[in-house]
Amino acid sequence: MSASVQATLKAEAKDLNFYYGDFKALKGISIPVHDKKITALIGPSGCGKSTFLRCFNRMHDLYPGNRYEGEITLNPDNVNILSPKVDPIEVRMRISMVFQKPNPFPKSIFENVAYGLRVRGINKRSVLEEKVEVALQNAALWNEVKDRLHDLAFNLSGGQQQRLCIARALAIDPEIMLFDEPTSALDPIATASIEELMDELKDRFTILIVTHNMQQAARVSDFTAFMYLGEVVEYNDTKKIFTNPDKQQTEDYITGRFG
Repeated sequence: MSASVQATLKAEAKDLNFYYGDFKALKGISIPVHDKKITALIGPSGCGKSTFLRCFNRMHDLYPGNRYEGEITLNPDNVNILSPKVDPIEVRMRISMVFQKPNPFPKSIFENVAYGLRVRGINKRSVLEEKVEVALQNAALWNEVKDRLHDLAFNLSGGQQQRLCIARALAIDPEIMLFDEPTSALDPIATASIEELMDELKDRFTILIVTHNMQQAARVSDFTAFMYLGEVVEYNDTKKIFTNPDKQQTEDYITGRFG
């Protein structure tokens, strides 16, 4: 591992297995997640990238028959967020998620962003207004929507809706942000704006992104994990993964000779 891997750890997966019923979807995954860096998960469809991502905010708890083994420890309090003693709602307040397709709620732009704050019991109008504005500014959307905060979120374009979902995720001031193929439903211009936004956000947040787009992984991330059949084949600095990988399998995937 190269010297830059000495960065502070925000989280770490240790010997993580995950089962959908009897099917073992993740097998012994151990990787670090560095603080205020972007870690990309790449690999062919069905290799477990999104399954792994969703372990970080306990999304799998929403469906019966799923189970975790192993740990994901979250720093600085060194808590295993997969422990049955840990409340998944609390985990989702610390680790927010942006999905593949923009999924605004059928509410106003303002209420979409205020949603998580209200869940946290914040209802004072002046506080909500301030936090909503900050989140929209951080999502590079404020100037486009400040005069129409009470319009329905569905009236926004696809790229704007995705930035709204990012603002909603930012409003609760999470420690980690999960992005599950956040630009796959967007055009190239909207994609570029989301990538630029992620680059700005990593000064303040730790980001994990699943992407099918290897150029995107190379452009936006600091670290990359290449996954195949539920396992991590290789993890390292993004630059090393894309220019001089240790494993032949990684090189085959990156150069398009895979499968």
